[in-house]
Amino acid sequence: MLEKFLNIFRVPDLRKRVFFTMGLLAIYRLGAQFPTPGVNSKLLDQFFRSQGGSALGLLDMFSGGNLRRFTIFALGIMPYITASIIFQLLTVVYEPLARLQKEGELGRRKITQWTRYTTVVLAAFQSIAIAFGLTSQGMVLISGPSFILLTVLTLTTGSAFIMWLGEQITERGIGNGMSLLIFAGIVVGLPRGIADLVDKVRTDAWGGFTGFAMLLLLAAMAGLVAFIVYVESSERRIPVQSARRIVGRRMMGGLSSHLPLKVNSGGVMPVIFASSILSVPLLFSQVSFVQSSKWLSAVVANLQPGEPWYELLYMAAIVFFAYFYISIVFRPDDIADNMRKSGSFIPGIRPGRRTSDYINDILTRITLVGAVYLILISLVPTFLISGFHLNHLWLVGNFFERLPAWVTNGLHMNFYFGGTSLLIVVGVAMDTANQIESQLIMRHYDGFSARSGRVRGRKTW
Repeated sequence: MLEKFLNIFRVPDLRKRVFFTMGLLAIYRLGAQFPTPGVNSKLLDQFFRSQGGSALGLLDMFSGGNLRRFTIFALGIMPYITASIIFQLLTVVYEPLARLQKEGELGRRKITQWTRYTTVVLAAFQSIAIAFGLTSQGMVLISGPSFILLTVLTLTTGSAFIMWLGEQITERGIGNGMSLLIFAGIVVGLPRGIADLVDKVRTDAWGGFTGFAMLLLLAAMAGLVAFIVYVESSERRIPVQSARRIVGRRMMGGLSSHLPLKVNSGGVMPVIFASSILSVPLLFSQVSFVQSSKWLSAVVANLQPGEPWYELLYMAAIVFFAYFYISIVFRPDDIADNMRKSGSFIPGIRPGRRTSDYINDILTRITLVGAVYLILISLVPTFLISGFHLNHLWLVGNFFERLPAWVTNGLHMNFYFGGTSLLIVVGVAMDTANQIESQLIMRHYDGFSARSGRVRGRKTW
């Protein structure tokens, strides 16, 4: 295995890409050490500690702890993700934008440029909301319009720079740049999560049950990682037969292969998209006009992790984005058309429309399985931190008061050991490893996995 890992550094182009990616990630972590001027960091840290069981913990995890420290990268990658969601939805419902996307590289570049502009606008609006919220909470050292202008300029510039870093990693490095930035932010917080567990053991946070609880937690984490790896590697293979044809004096075709369809083709993107959408109301929760409005404050209070309405919308958003992402990545009509042109077919299925419908039916079923898997994994951090507040349900809430306290109030554990963070870390790590492996195999090197083998060149005599 060590020999296969060292092969990465024997390929000049691959070695350059890996070092380039590591360098940009280091720049990202270096920029996370510069705080935004004019903010009382002690009061802000106390506020985050008091809000440990809210959605702020999830936002802070995605930003790599930058939101808690309120650095120049406090907004993280969320504005860019939100802008990407907006334009991906518009390409489906807005015909001129859909035609522009089909124009090839030039059209995609135009959409990417508009996405960048939208990211800057969203970052500016979110910065304004955060500035007003901090001012209303008395957490600022500089009062007046100067603080608002400074905060908007700093956070918007930081968000635009993060967007540039992600695009550079995607284009000139290894892996998906945006996912790797989120990955880096989560991994950096793991030592803090481990220290939190060690502190719980040292202080016997759960009494005599503490030691057994820690062993149970570690076993659950190992099982959860194994489950994630198993599902992420699972696929539905559709048998494909190529027709025989005579080319010159040789018989070609007649081979059997398969069309692999992953159970979770969207990876971690549906979870990230759903979290990004539901985090928007939280950014405006500390604004004075929201707190003064009884109706708006009630809406924001019900959009916190653990609240029934939040969890219901979260699950619906994951299912929606799972199907939405698969509709963008896979085009059953195009796959069926390409199979027909190449002389391939699915045994027992007519080429053309019937093949497209058959592939679409399979995608619909396995995508639902993948969405349920993402929901189960994503509910783990809610259970660990805040529990499920079923006792807050209208009319029937009193019935759930009989449930144990660890169900309705959670275990007050850390987000870093939750399903969402593990899903992102494992998923991004597997995708990056697969990309590196494909680069190695393409250059006639052994891959990481035993079944990858080696692409051998033609022997010369």
